Amino acid sequence: MRAGVSPMGKTMNAPRIADIAAFALRIPFDHWAPPPTFAGRPRTTLDTVLVRVTTDQGPVGWGEAYGSFWPAVVAAIDHWVAPFAVGQRVDDVGLPARIERILHNLGRAGATIHAISGLDIALWDIRGKLAGVPVSTLLGGRKRNRIVAYASLLSYNGDLDSVRRIVDRALGAGFQPIKLHERTADAVAAARAAAGPNVSLMVDTNCAWSPAEAVDAVTEMASSDLLWIEEPIWPPEDFASLAALRQTTGVPTAIGENAGNALDFKKMLAADCVDYVQPSAIKIGGLTPLWDICTVSGAAETTSAHHSPFSGPGYLGTIQVLAATVQTAALDRFYCDLAFDPCGSFVPIGRGFIDVPEGPGLGGDPDIGLIDQYRV
Repeated sequence: MRAGVSPMGKTMNAPRIADIAAFALRIPFDHWAPPPTFAGRPRTTLDTVLVRVTTDQGPVGWGEAYGSFWPAVVAAIDHWVAPFAVGQRVDDVGLPARIERILHNLGRAGATIHAISGLDIALWDIRGKLAGVPVSTLLGGRKRNRIVAYASLLSYNGDLDSVRRIVDRALGAGFQPIKLHERTADAVAAARAAAGPNVSLMVDTNCAWSPAEAVDAVTEMASSDLLWIEEPIWPPEDFASLAALRQTTGVPTAIGENAGNALDFKKMLAADCVDYVQPSAIKIGGLTPLWDICTVSGAAETTSAHHSPFSGPGYLGTIQVLAATVQTAALDRFYCDLAFDPCGSFVPIGRGFIDVPEGPGLGGDPDIGLIDQYRV
C-alpha cells in the first residue's frame, strides 16, 4: 500500500474481480463553431473508453481509459489487462502496478497504461462502495466540498470572431479561468480583450513548436498576461528546452498530459521546467499514481493542475482526488455541449463550480442504456 492511501483493510472475504468489460464511446459534441482539427482530421466526437469491473460478490466499479485511439485501448484491456486481473482481490492496491510490470515490454506508455488506468479507477470505485464512503474519504478525508472548474475551449483554428464569441459565452456561464487551444498571438490577444484583465487565461498549444520556434511564439503571447503556457514544445519530454523557455520568456509552464508514466513527473520537477504539473488519471495509470504525483508535486511546492477535460469515471475520480488534496487547484473541463455526458448528472457545474459528489465510491454510475446508445 502506498503512503497516504488507506483504501480498506484487507479481509478474508474481500470480493474478487469476476469480469472486466470495455465500452468504447464516440460522443458527438457541439462547440458552436466548425469542427476543430485533431490528429490531422476534423474532430466531431469526444472519444473515451469506459471500463466496468464486476466482482464475484455483487459490487460493480466503473473506470475510464483514454480513448482517442480506442481500438488499441480496448484490445489492451481485453487481451492483456483483464486476463491478469480476473480472480484477483479488489482490495489489492498493488495489482495495477504489478500488471504494468508484467506488461512492460509492450511499452511504458500508451495503450497499455491507459488500459491499466481504467482498471485502477474502477477498483477505487469498488473500494469506496464497499466502505460506504466517497473515494476522497479513502484518500485521507475531504478538504473541500466545492471545486472551481475552468472552461477549456476547443480550437477555433485562429478565427478571432469565434474566439471572442465563445469567451463571452463561457464568461456568461459563470466560468472565470479560461483555457484556449490556439497557436497565434492574435487569437490570444482577442481572448484577453474579451475576458478583460482580471480573468485567468491559459493557452494549450498541444506541442506546437520546436524549442527555437517556441521562444518567439511565447514571447509574442506574453503581453496577454497568461497564467500558463501549456505544452509549448515538441517533444513534450524535452525538459531542458522547457526549462530554458520558462527562463527566457518568464511565462509559467504547464506540462504532463503526455507524460508516459508517473516517474516522468519526478524528472520534470528535478529539471525545474514546470510551474503546473498536469497528470491525467485516464493516461497515467489511474488514481493511485495520480495521488502520488499530487503528494510529490505538493512537497516541491508545484501545483498539480490535473488534466481531466472528459466526463466519465476518470473525471469523477479526479474530482475526488482534488477534494482530498491540501493544494487547491481548478478542474479542467471541455467547454462544449455533449450529446451524452456520462457523469454530468452527478457533478453539474453551476456558475463555474462543482459540488463534490457525496455518494460512495466515485459518486455515481454511468447510465448503461446511454452507453449502449453511443458505443462504437
